[in-house]
Amino acid sequence: MFWLKLGFISFGGPAGQISLMHQSLVVERRWISDKRFLHALNYCMVLPGPEAQQLATYLGWLMHRTWGGVLAGLLFVLPSLFLLVGLSWLYVNFGQLPWMTALFNGIKPAVIAIVAHAVWRVGSRTLKHPVLWLLALGSLLATALLQLPFPLVLLVSAWVGWLLRGRLSNASASGHASSDDHSPLPAHAQFRKARAAKLLLIGALLWGLPMVLLGWWFGPSNTLWQMGAFFSKAALMTFGGAYAVLPYVFQGAVETYHWLTPAQMMDGLALGESTPGPLIMVVTFIGFLGGHVQPVMAGEHGALWSALLGALVATWFTFLPSFLFILIGGPLVETTHGQWRWTAPLSAISAAVVGVMLHLALFFAQHVGWPQGLSGSMNVAAAGFTLWWWFLLWRFKWSVLNVMAAASLCAVGWHLVQWL
Repeated sequence: MFWLKLGFISFGGPAGQISLMHQSLVVERRWISDKRFLHALNYCMVLPGPEAQQLATYLGWLMHRTWGGVLAGLLFVLPSLFLLVGLSWLYVNFGQLPWMTALFNGIKPAVIAIVAHAVWRVGSRTLKHPVLWLLALGSLLATALLQLPFPLVLLVSAWVGWLLRGRLSNASASGHASSDDHSPLPAHAQFRKARAAKLLLIGALLWGLPMVLLGWWFGPSNTLWQMGAFFSKAALMTFGGAYAVLPYVFQGAVETYHWLTPAQMMDGLALGESTPGPLIMVVTFIGFLGGHVQPVMAGEHGALWSALLGALVATWFTFLPSFLFILIGGPLVETTHGQWRWTAPLSAISAAVVGVMLHLALFFAQHVGWPQGLSGSMNVAAAGFTLWWWFLLWRFKWSVLNVMAAASLCAVGWHLVQWL
């Protein structure tokens, strides 16, 4: 029940969720040592995927074997899954009401400020070498001007990092410091080929069987099958956390498959920021809207059932690789920890992620600040509120939840004043 409770109260993004786990598990309950916790955190940070959810899975696995990890990871995301499905339904049915429109318009400047602050926070921690600054700038230009796909930018950056691994070794070491924990792992955490092969087979079935069934039931290349393939790839590109994968998700969901509009993507991000659980749970909202816009079922309630299936498919294929990374790759990845020939490419990827995140922030700012396009007039109020919320995040260390709550109150309050 601890992990389910944690799923309901885990606001504040990855940093807040990790801090809450540390306070609960290490300080209060003393279920795990501080060194072991930090060791697990460092391990999860170098993997693709939502680090907070992976950390919950890792700690559950370390303390209670495989099923402990599975249950910890599932219970950590279930509350936000149910909340976002409910909010997505409200959004589809009542999102065009005046007060709802005013609410989302008021939240959008806060979303831009949160993404911009994430760029600053990640960049200050990541860009420790001039080469990394150049990689960040290059990834910004590659995605903004050349419109290159996000995975290609990551691969090229990793290749550059490997070529320049000698120069980046110091920067890599500072970004992936060891927890200096030399205590032996429990017996069940030791790497065994037979166990790894068994889990790999189970993971392949859990991925392949739903894909086959989706193609068989709803026809080849249907919306749900496309979601399964797309979010499987997205799960492998999430180096750097949720903010890092958002540009790739945006590129596919909005520009390639047209499951939702840019404005709806921002609304979904606002809902993700306002609910507990990993921010990457925004994929639940995307899946719901995609299934509703491009239904695979006919009939009176076909769009609703398609939306529900879309939300489940998007969530399933996004998080499945994270469980496999922890349960299968844990001991193997741990052996590469601190070796500069591996950490230098990871540092290069992290630098590229900063540039792509900045592109996302600029794209959102353009759509909110200049709703009629750059040739139109600027929304001065939106620009002013964006700067204000960013100032509160940066100067006064406001939490994401506090900023979202304040923005919501301001938006609803202003709408009531106009209505009266």
